[in-house]
Amino acid sequence: MPDEAVLNIQTDERTAIVALTHDPRLDDMALLTALDSRAFYVGALGSRVNSQKRRENLAQLGVSQSAIDRLHGPIGLHIGSHNPAEIALSLMAEIVAVKNGIELKQKKVLRESV
Repeated sequence: MPDEAVLNIQTDERTAIVALTHDPRLDDMALLTALDSRAFYVGALGSRVNSQKRRENLAQLGVSQSAIDRLHGPIGLHIGSHNPAEIALSLMAEIVAVKNGIELKQKKVLRESV
């Protein structure tokens, strides 16, 4: 299970964790564990709508707002990605930027929930 995998990798401040399954039953369990880790980057694949729903679900599960704020999603810099290779490139660009302490100016903003 993904949450067990996160526990088994012994995360540290050089670790990036990305959930890619599109299945909240798997991704959210891994994210619960990842957000409690020392990983410098925690992200999840998904649309803006799904990313907002994921944040709401994590809050309902008792995850603190500061932990939820660590979650990157939708992942990747906005570069007009249209295929898996471009999505991977945008994700890796974001991970490198976060690692290097660069402000993420190319991100699409999540809409505020009503």
